[in-house]
Amino acid sequence: MDGISVFLNQDMSPEQEEYIRQAHRSGFTGIFSSLHIPEDDASKYKERLRTLGTLAKERSMKLMIDISTNALEKAGFSLEEVEELNTLGVTGLRMDDGISNQTIAELTHQIEIGLNASTITADDLQELQELGADFSKIEAWHNYYPRPETGLDAEWFAAKNQWLKQYFRVTAFISGDGERRGPLKRGLPTLEQHRDVHPLFASWELKNQGYCDDCYIGDPRIRACTMQQWQQFSLEKKVILAVHKVSDRCRSMILRPHQNRQDEARDVIRSADARFRAIEAILPENTVTRQVGAVTVDNQKYQRYMGEIQIAKRTLPADEKVNVAAEVCQEDLPLLNLITAGVSFELVEKKETNSLGVNK
Repeated sequence: MDGISVFLNQDMSPEQEEYIRQAHRSGFTGIFSSLHIPEDDASKYKERLRTLGTLAKERSMKLMIDISTNALEKAGFSLEEVEELNTLGVTGLRMDDGISNQTIAELTHQIEIGLNASTITADDLQELQELGADFSKIEAWHNYYPRPETGLDAEWFAAKNQWLKQYFRVTAFISGDGERRGPLKRGLPTLEQHRDVHPLFASWELKNQGYCDDCYIGDPRIRACTMQQWQQFSLEKKVILAVHKVSDRCRSMILRPHQNRQDEARDVIRSADARFRAIEAILPENTVTRQVGAVTVDNQKYQRYMGEIQIAKRTLPADEKVNVAAEVCQEDLPLLNLITAGVSFELVEKKETNSLGVNK
């Protein structure tokens, strides 16, 4: 499961509603929010949560709310009346460390519970079992870390999750690459190494190397182009790569869908059928060093390999038989890791956008 974050520090705008709709269309099935945001007029929490809950219910999206006893009461709710939260569309509560295991155990029979994945111990699990908690209603949720240098270590994270997965689903956060939450605006990742990397790659790495089940974007937004990439990969397992410095002579050859060969190469991604298409003679051009992300086309000096299209996964030397025809944009380079054997990918020319992700 993938999810987004929607915070309650302001009224729901039409742009925010459209973002939620777009996220749902792109394969996101969960929303995370928090009642920890300071707000003088506590009544605004309830109305904003009602609006968010309605949007979530309309799309059958999970809605997990981060709470503490004080924040919940300030917003006009109570742990003794969880049914009201259910009615609003809240499907789960991520519990603050200050809430007792006794209360948590009782709540598991009324609503889904998220425990702090980073701090839960074996003693906590034993106590919850003794208190009769319904473990089928419990998940383990990691924190996000707004301050640089405080995110979790990847090896510790993976080891912790291997233990947690014996009992629960595990959820973690990644940074967004659009609007970032203040005041620091340095991203909201669980792992420090993911603070400024492509969100789709960070999600893939959490699940494939971090033993994580679910991934939520901690920040308020991702870019429109990232949302498109997420949709293609989550729904079709197709990787969209933005490229620039495209050769006019090779434009039609490379700006199209491709598929990596099933016999995966060490050094390059190989377009499976490229050289078997009918093409004219390809003359040597721009036969320079192939940096990581270089999109190449074999020229006529490679004889029967002429027309083969590759993407360099590591720096390779210049070859008079290989033209460098484009370059994968820097921010998309991590996505090369997603293109394993048989995975489809498409090369699209990068377009300049404004801060809202709208083409100029």
